[in-house]
Amino acid sequence: MKLYTLSTGDVAYRFYKSILILFNRPRKVLSTSVLNGGYRTDLAAVFNHDCNPGAGMACTMKAPDYEGHLRIVSAELGVDPAKATGMATAASMDNVAIAEERFGQLTVTALVTGGVEVNGGRAGDPAEYYQPIEKAVLDQPGTINILLYIDADLTPGALTQALVDCTEAKAAALQELMVGSNYSSGLATGSGTDSTIIVANPVAAMVVEKAGNQSQLGELIGRAVTRAVKEALFRQSGLSPERQYSVLKRLKRYGVNEEELWLQYRAGSESPVAKALFMDELYQLDKQSGFVIYTSLYVHLLDQLDWGLLGPREVQPAAVQLLELAARLSEAPACPPVRPALPGLIAAWRNMLVQALDGRLQAGSDEGLPQYAAGLNMQQG
Repeated sequence: MKLYTLSTGDVAYRFYKSILILFNRPRKVLSTSVLNGGYRTDLAAVFNHDCNPGAGMACTMKAPDYEGHLRIVSAELGVDPAKATGMATAASMDNVAIAEERFGQLTVTALVTGGVEVNGGRAGDPAEYYQPIEKAVLDQPGTINILLYIDADLTPGALTQALVDCTEAKAAALQELMVGSNYSSGLATGSGTDSTIIVANPVAAMVVEKAGNQSQLGELIGRAVTRAVKEALFRQSGLSPERQYSVLKRLKRYGVNEEELWLQYRAGSESPVAKALFMDELYQLDKQSGFVIYTSLYVHLLDQLDWGLLGPREVQPAAVQLLELAARLSEAPACPPVRPALPGLIAAWRNMLVQALDGRLQAGSDEGLPQYAAGLNMQQG
């Protein structure tokens, strides 16, 4: 089916779990794909393909290597593999986000699919492999694939600069959503399998020799890509500011999670309640405004300590103040950090949360909240 008509007159079609754009005139293309990647002026089409065979199933390649897989996909879409460049992802093409930005005669359009729940990472995270190897299964799903259309003629240098602008905009979108890396304590800047294809129009009346954040083109790229990335992540996995408004989401990249909190509570409480009751109380606290705000401030302290922007002696008194403020929300005792280093600071906030939850559950018990035998609690994992 016809999905979208671009300002160049090229049409994007959605079929066979793919989005295919056929060129009606010659185009300049810059692609990160293994299939006809790099700078090309002899292509006839670009595509984005959903390789996911079904929920919970791995993306299986149609060939021994990724390039061969994309060649087969291109042929199945009716395009000569020698004249196309494309990308694969586990994200559904039904969840594509399209954002267009205009200024005068200049039009920029971003078509984005994406997910970062599984494979989101940060530049500089520990690498998983040193050199390419043949695989029968594609890498983990969680790819942000960007098709960026620029209705202007760009020099090769400007086209390359547009790729930088596009990448920065993607990272900005993830930063604004506070998406954490799955491989470190940092904020995600993308995923390990992201791909980008940029198409420029060499027959346009406007010629652009420079992109970059200070140029009008750079601004349009930034706005279109940031908006489309956010919308694509929401469509694919529900990622949104509302979903990120969470104590647990803020703390996840520092290793604090529901199960860890439950085990610490069960080990330390004199009369622990059933796990279901604990989790119910935790999920209520998770969205409580005061805890979300103080946790956000505390995590930013951890970040600045980790980045070397603040020293341990500066962070510790600020951390103590935030611990005391958060503890007052549930009338729990504050737990000052044992030492002003990341492990101690993380443990202090985790201890405060557990004590706050214990206090709330004990208060609920005084009001008739059902209690369970210690033996029952010991059987719960």
